[in-house]
Amino acid sequence: MSYDRYVAICKPLHYMTIMNGRVCRNFIFFCWVAALSILVPPISLGLGLDFCDSNIIDHFCCDAAPLLKISCSDTWLLEQMVIAGAVLIFIITFVCVVLSYVYIIKTILRFPSAQQRKKAFSTCSSHMIVVSITYGSCFFIYIKPSSKSDVAINKGISLLIISVSPMLNPFIYALRNKQVKQAFNYSIKKLVLLSKV
Repeated sequence: MSYDRYVAICKPLHYMTIMNGRVCRNFIFFCWVAALSILVPPISLGLGLDFCDSNIIDHFCCDAAPLLKISCSDTWLLEQMVIAGAVLIFIITFVCVVLSYVYIIKTILRFPSAQQRKKAFSTCSSHMIVVSITYGSCFFIYIKPSSKSDVAINKGISLLIISVSPMLNPFIYALRNKQVKQAFNYSIKKLVLLSKV
């Protein structure tokens, strides 16, 4: 998304040629390969864990920390692999997002009119809200010394990632659309009229 915003704002006349189907497919393929190369080693080690204490995962989804908490095996190496993978993904993607937004902001500040700057910043604001929620939540869940501690706090934060963030996406992205705003206002007016009857 940050590269898409970069191309849309910094190279608007070349957007259709730069962001073609091949580039999008390459981005998707690279994301899948990178994710699998980071996830396969910890998963292969995790398959050898012994679970002798409990078989109840104290979490909303099957994440690494709750699984490591109920394991009676030595999980130090697995914890280090999860932390290293999380840090690696976090730093690489964060640097890409920051670099793209540095170029975007430099380009926007060169726009001659305030109206153009406002429109360009509003284009990026929805993406920045989603990025902030996601990075903030992932930072608190994965970047810490031990996966066995603070699972209760992680449950609350993971709820933010798996339910609140996707629920906000339609509002964040769609309410900037004029037709969606009109339909939303029409629905509110209709509800008010029905409540008066």
